[in-house]
Amino acid sequence: MRPARAWSSDIDKPTRRTILTDPPTGSRQPAHKKPPISLMPEIFVSTDIETDGPIPGPHSMLSFGSAAYTAEKQLIGTFAANLQTLPGASADPKTMAWWETQPEAWAECRKDLQKPAEAMKAYVAWLKTLPGKPVFVGYPAGFDFLFVYWYLIRFAGESPFSFSALDIKSFAMATLGTPWRETVKRRMPKAWFDKLPHTHKALDDAIEQGALFCNILAENRKIKKLRDS
Repeated sequence: MRPARAWSSDIDKPTRRTILTDPPTGSRQPAHKKPPISLMPEIFVSTDIETDGPIPGPHSMLSFGSAAYTAEKQLIGTFAANLQTLPGASADPKTMAWWETQPEAWAECRKDLQKPAEAMKAYVAWLKTLPGKPVFVGYPAGFDFLFVYWYLIRFAGESPFSFSALDIKSFAMATLGTPWRETVKRRMPKAWFDKLPHTHKALDDAIEQGALFCNILAENRKIKKLRDS
């Protein structure tokens, strides 16, 4: 491992904006009008999913949650849904063996089930209410975005994220200047990790990893500012 740099510990906890009290099913929305597109910032939509297998189609996305953050770490809205399994799909035995070790999370993702088409259309509508361009953020994005993009195109006919996603581990690698194999959470600065729960419940984990991303973003900007000064 490379010698540790001096990382800042003065990282704020995520803050929330006023949320509408009557949002579409499964969502909480920011209570303000959209600014002109030329003034729209990027909104980082940290997303976590739970599945019953490694790929969509043969297997199903069981649950997903998204937490929308500004670059300043303001949590402006959330969306979550538990989904019915796909017709003709089956559960992967290895994945289900893991689920047997997580009974509470399994029970949470199997209640209040929605049809995928209804949930994904509501998700697109929620994304379009955000006050900026939505950027998909995941850890690892290669897994989570695979399912979310497939479900968006299959059931909603569009992806507000286009076909791009931001991977937190890759961003941490660039910020730290470490090799990929060394860019693991246990070697990242402790100041990057807020005291937020990681429960394998999609929305909890989306909020947690969104705060992690915002902390890395703040550190990255400090490094750039020092380099440019």
